[in-house]
Amino acid sequence: MPVFARICLLPLIAVGACGLLLFGQQPRSGPWVMEPSGTSAGLRGIHAVGGGAAWASGTGGTVLRTEDGGYMWQRCAMPAGAEKLDFRGIWAWDADTAIIMSSGTGDQSRIYKTTDGCSHWKLLFTNPDKDGFWDAMVFRDRRHGYLAGDAVRGRIVFLTTDDGGETWTGSTAVGLEAGDGATGVFAASNSALLAGRQEPMLFGTVGGYIYAVETVGNISFPMKPGTRVQMHEQWTQYATPLRASSDSSGIFSVGYHAGDVAGHSYTLVAVGGDYKKPDETDRTAAWSFDRKHWTAATKPPHGFRSAVAWDADVRAWITAGTNGSDISYDDGKTWIPLDNGNWNALSLPWVVGPHGQIAKLDKSKLPKK
Repeated sequence: MPVFARICLLPLIAVGACGLLLFGQQPRSGPWVMEPSGTSAGLRGIHAVGGGAAWASGTGGTVLRTEDGGYMWQRCAMPAGAEKLDFRGIWAWDADTAIIMSSGTGDQSRIYKTTDGCSHWKLLFTNPDKDGFWDAMVFRDRRHGYLAGDAVRGRIVFLTTDDGGETWTGSTAVGLEAGDGATGVFAASNSALLAGRQEPMLFGTVGGYIYAVETVGNISFPMKPGTRVQMHEQWTQYATPLRASSDSSGIFSVGYHAGDVAGHSYTLVAVGGDYKKPDETDRTAAWSFDRKHWTAATKPPHGFRSAVAWDADVRAWITAGTNGSDISYDDGKTWIPLDNGNWNALSLPWVVGPHGQIAKLDKSKLPKK
């Protein structure tokens, strides 16, 4: 009889220990339950679709998918020629359809799409600028998507698609000029860019600035009745308390939720800091009710943070970074530590990090308000 079997035939007082072995109880990091990913790749892309489906992505052309709430993560077929690509952004609509974005200089930034559950991939677009570097990609719906990248020739790159990613067009809008250290967007978690159905369109940058867009019109007087006003997009740069001079610091992630505070329609939370100084708490979080005016957290997260997201079930913000995670029940004003793990990106209930780490949030283990 094998040793393991003999051990588990001990009296009932040992059943608990044998149960852990037999059923493979997964390790935890605070409220995060670790899941076997089957890869050692560094993971920075994660997107929860709902209904138990989620997608993750990372280094070495890695793409993962689950259809059963994370019980099993499937290693997807690798896109042709993607062996050395770092897929830092992923966006999905269901268990079959997803778009991935690699981050890298020049043609190492690419976009692929699958419609058959990642059995096959189609290359949609390759960065045409040898000096470019793509950082974040989000979609408002199945057709309309947005991509932000580092500055090229003095302007932050902002691309749009209205055909599901098949074609992309660069924005020529006023206000995308790089300046005051805002040389680009961080490609840490694919969450520095915000552009959902309800959210204001904006992104955070190196140096700690928010770029937000609005549609404005040129009106000249006198105007004949019935004259059509010409409308165009215009970006405006706003300073935040996360502002810093180092090219390793600034805003790494921006989150949104419909406002609970009287007189405010939404709340925004920005997190970041200096990724080279992960244990420093200074300038790691701020909040805003209008995207223009930002206030630093009075009790910030306990280190650099690269991702933030609102959890509607527990009505709280959760943020994660390379020295752990934190939670805020008061719209980003104060934060409570959750764990000291090493994380890169969030799409609740999942968090991902280096060495193939994927974990799922156990909400019963969260601290009380």
